[in-house]
Amino acid sequence: MKIINAVGQNCPMPVIMAKKEIDNGEDFFIIVVDNKIVVENLKKLANSQGFKITVKEENNIYNITFNNSCEECESIISKIQRKNLGNWATFIGKDIIGYGDKELGKSLIKMFFYTLAESDDIPKYILFMNDGVKVPTLNEQAIEHLKELQKLGVNILVCGTCLSFYGLDNKLSVGAVSNMYEIISAMKEVEKVISL
Repeated sequence: MKIINAVGQNCPMPVIMAKKEIDNGEDFFIIVVDNKIVVENLKKLANSQGFKITVKEENNIYNITFNNSCEECESIISKIQRKNLGNWATFIGKDIIGYGDKELGKSLIKMFFYTLAESDDIPKYILFMNDGVKVPTLNEQAIEHLKELQKLGVNILVCGTCLSFYGLDNKLSVGAVSNMYEIISAMKEVEKVISL
């Protein structure tokens, strides 16, 4: 499922972004906005294109789901609606949790993301830097849990400079390549940041 971040964008940009997804054949996607007028205009677009629309609002941020109707999509929407996208972020600077045995640390980080995906309070952002970028590129089990979190609306930002440093530019399996400015902006936006 594709998630389009249009926060801070005024009309007509979010409508154009959503229309582009429809024109590209996307049947199911979420666009995130922070403006009630934009929400109304996106509703009109959805109606005109034969899409069902679901709006979830929290802290003046609107997650708008465009759905061209399928059972799997309805199931995912239901999951999203049961979850509470919190006003917090998780910062991952290593590919393990804690210090000591590396194998134990790798096992713990897989378990962390599994538990997070199953909980009712999920972060708004997961931020990967330095050695942490090895998680969304090399840790297959953690990647599956991260994909589930991304489907639920979590923004996953991965440091592009760090990916290049470790030679992992083409290995990113989940999340978006990001930069220091975006990651710091995400940290400032939320109420708390939990570092592992």
